[in-house]
Amino acid sequence: MNIFDMTIHELHTALKGKQISSVEATSAMLKRIEAVEPNVGSFITVTSEQALAAAEQADQLIAQGECDLLTGIPLAIKDIFLTKGVRTTCGSRILHNFIPPYSATSWEKLRDRGAVLLGKLNQDEFAMGSSNESSAYGITRNPWDTTCIPGGSSGGSAAAVAARQAIATLGTDTGGSIRQPASHCGCVGLKPTYGRVSRYGVIAYASSLDQVGPLTRDVADCAVMLGALAGHDPKDSTSVDTPVPDYSATLSQGVKGLRIGLPKEYFIDGLDPDVQKAMDAAIDTYRRLGAEFVDISLPHTDYAVATYYLIATAEASSNLARYDGVRFGHRAEADGLLEMYTKSRSEGFGSEVKRRIMLGTYALSSGYYDAYYLKAQKVRTMIMNDFIKAFASVDVILTPVAPTPAFKIGEKINDPLQMYLSDIFTIPVNLAGTCAMSLPAGFSASGLPIGLQLIGKPFDEESILRAGYAFEQATDWHTRKAAI
Repeated sequence: MNIFDMTIHELHTALKGKQISSVEATSAMLKRIEAVEPNVGSFITVTSEQALAAAEQADQLIAQGECDLLTGIPLAIKDIFLTKGVRTTCGSRILHNFIPPYSATSWEKLRDRGAVLLGKLNQDEFAMGSSNESSAYGITRNPWDTTCIPGGSSGGSAAAVAARQAIATLGTDTGGSIRQPASHCGCVGLKPTYGRVSRYGVIAYASSLDQVGPLTRDVADCAVMLGALAGHDPKDSTSVDTPVPDYSATLSQGVKGLRIGLPKEYFIDGLDPDVQKAMDAAIDTYRRLGAEFVDISLPHTDYAVATYYLIATAEASSNLARYDGVRFGHRAEADGLLEMYTKSRSEGFGSEVKRRIMLGTYALSSGYYDAYYLKAQKVRTMIMNDFIKAFASVDVILTPVAPTPAFKIGEKINDPLQMYLSDIFTIPVNLAGTCAMSLPAGFSASGLPIGLQLIGKPFDEESILRAGYAFEQATDWHTRKAAI
């Protein structure tokens, strides 16, 4: 087996057994990145020297008998995570020259367990997008079909796993930005409950919605990554101090008697026939495994996209006010202060970011705040209550991740509304603040991956991981590889 085809578990076993060194594994991954990167475009920055130095340190630890599950494992992270001494752009021209003075807690947790950083991954600018076409550093392509988008905003994170450029990756999910690319690229992606993983050192888009999560080859790896990431962080005021279970320990408990909800609002007429077929097959698989199905309703689903694009853009308008050309990032040459602000932001931000800043500023403006932002917050509470009511009768909810498989590059770039509707099945989870996972569940007639979404109760990532693992053991979708 090629090193770059391995899971975390497989590579860990090889490293622990001294069959391979971390330096060898890291070198193999760097060669793989070099070979496929021109066709995929997953990376903004490749940190070859630092990676090999970290791999050497990992080998020393392994030689001393210290071999954590992540020791010596080559990973890559979305370019939204601050990394001390390594350029962090967030996919934007405005941060093209930004070197952070400190690192994100989530990356530090992985690093402290011996993980090796291969580089920083491409993304939609400031995580604003569903296709990875808004990055200032070029388009990322889907490894299954390079004429198609990989999903967004964590498109580079999903494409890197699918193209086997990293053993696992980190992404962020504000409205589906981990799950939708995971679905389109045929990998596993988990959006934890809001507050489960620290957001400290993650460049903010919409602070009440953003959450950090892993993208991996299989569910077992996902459980390992979440176990390393989860936990209270005093540096993040929204981090919740609640016990972190051993996610790997409960994976194989099966789904016999598990009550799975099917929301009628997610199985709509506009669903792509291939997606519908994959969902029907998944439901049959779970029935055979002993799960029970319950028809449920999430009645305010229709309002989710509008609610999200008021709340998220309002928070973005506030968060992105700090990019003024004064303290860090791009600064334009100008005669006066106001001109410098205007030119710096005009030159630094791309069109999608500007669109969302303007939408958010309008929603927060005097005379419109109550009509838009405040109303959206009230609807958000209604959406949250829909989930609370549904979870009174079910353990897990099963839905599609996206209405269609990956679409063609350029297909929706000039139609923002159609682009926004790509996230119709993922956005409600962020508004409700609960957890959800995408895992491979089939392929379209043209050979593009299709993902299945499992939604869990707040802080009950264990149940969706267990349900995902049971499905994965009963199918082989996750074992298929993009021929790139």
